[in-house]
Amino acid sequence: MTNKRTAVALGLFDGVHLGHRAVIAAAEAQRENGLSAVVFTFEPECALRKTGGTSGYIYTRTEKEILLYEQIGVDDIVSPRFDSICGLSGEEFAEEILCKQLHAAHVCCGDDFKFGKNAACGAQELTCFGKRFGFEVEVVGAVEYGGSIVSSSRIRELLLSGDIAAANELLGSAYFISAKVTDGNHIGRTIDFPTINQDFAEGQLVPRYGVYSTFTNVGGRVLPSVTNVGVKPTIEGVRRPLAETHIIGYSGDLYGKNIDVSFNSFIRPEMKFGSLDELKAQINADIQTAVNIS
Repeated sequence: MTNKRTAVALGLFDGVHLGHRAVIAAAEAQRENGLSAVVFTFEPECALRKTGGTSGYIYTRTEKEILLYEQIGVDDIVSPRFDSICGLSGEEFAEEILCKQLHAAHVCCGDDFKFGKNAACGAQELTCFGKRFGFEVEVVGAVEYGGSIVSSSRIRELLLSGDIAAANELLGSAYFISAKVTDGNHIGRTIDFPTINQDFAEGQLVPRYGVYSTFTNVGGRVLPSVTNVGVKPTIEGVRRPLAETHIIGYSGDLYGKNIDVSFNSFIRPEMKFGSLDELKAQINADIQTAVNIS
């Protein structure tokens, strides 16, 4: 961080959805007052504390950084380990982190934001601390979409049910994964449909098992693709959930590269086939469906 005065957006921001974007936009608007737009957030695993571990976090740190830096365009992200600050009182957080470390002149948060040891403080206390330590506080109201408040928990439910289209609307951009391509069992190549395999991170939410029409970014080229999320029940021995993507019309070695795959719509549930020939026929049908959608 520099010594430049900042506008800080506070939040866990799991999903970086429309409600989160409203808070971040409020901080970005302060650029016209000469402030840098900074997001103060936490590691994705903190979402597991918030939900009690009942469902995973939506985006990894890498994915959040892609959204915040590349898509939204914030100036900086500060994301400390939770255990490094969870013992701070609300007053200590305001003074040590916001005032002294971040040089905050303007702080933005949602109306349900909690901070300080045991989440004892909220927006009202933050406003009081702001007056004491010299920063303005802007509380951004919840964003409604389709008659309900946009929330990470609502988006998780949509992803788990496979309703990608609705989840994408609430997220404000397509749900995506950005992960390294890992070595698979190469079954796809034997049936003329080479695929890339990507693992979900530990603790990350895995969408409903099934086949999706997707788009894959390969070196800046966005290509139509089909992605199976699940455990590949037709293939023996594969039981950890992963995303397996066939990039339509592409041939090339992507092992070890970090690839972004954006989800467009749900095609069908994951199925177990009696033979590889049956699997091949279904993949052909899925590709045609994906092409028609895209």
